Amino acid sequence: MSVTVLLVDDEELVRAGLRAVLDTQPDIEVVGEAADGATVVPLVRRLRPDVVALDVRMPLLDGIEATRAILRSVADPPGILVITTFEEDAYVYEALRAGANGFLLKRARPAEIVHAVRLVAEGDSLLFPAAVRRLAAGRGDESARRVLERAALTGREREVLRLMAGGLSNAEIAGRLVLGGETVKSHVSSVLAKLGARDRTQAVITAYESGFITPG
Repeated sequence: MSVTVLLVDDEELVRAGLRAVLDTQPDIEVVGEAADGATVVPLVRRLRPDVVALDVRMPLLDGIEATRAILRSVADPPGILVITTFEEDAYVYEALRAGANGFLLKRARPAEIVHAVRLVAEGDSLLFPAAVRRLAAGRGDESARRVLERAALTGREREVLRLMAGGLSNAEIAGRLVLGGETVKSHVSSVLAKLGARDRTQAVITAYESGFITPG
């Protein structure tokens, strides 16, 4: 089955470039385009894409608010991939906090774009640990601290969260902790559930904002 994608960017050239890259893939289909976040929710409801790739900065409704609108208004929402020019843009961080699954740089190579779309379509997060660490610097949050306290993570779950924040995959975590793959998957699911996190990105942001992990 094809991975279906909705492109949302106010720059026509950016949309054309992304479409040109994605249309070369036999398993990916661009099903629609939009020039602003204000039109995203109706398009998502009508087209039911697997992935929405949207610009973080748009004139009427930016990627942050568009992300919130999708997750608030659409049942079984698609994966959301934020497109940005600068990885350290504060808008990117807010979009990730709002529930985006990851971000993609406009200067990314074609293979990176394709990989990002496939990854998000599979329900995974596209996490850039160094960028998230820099963006999280100085963003302590009392509510995040309370979330972490209430979560009462076990010692093993805390280890897993630290490795998740380092960008390690489940397989890499399993190798580092000498655990089975299914065991790690279970720990990751438990961490997400206890933190009330939609995905790994949300869990990692909570880890930084709570002070559990200190940027540096």
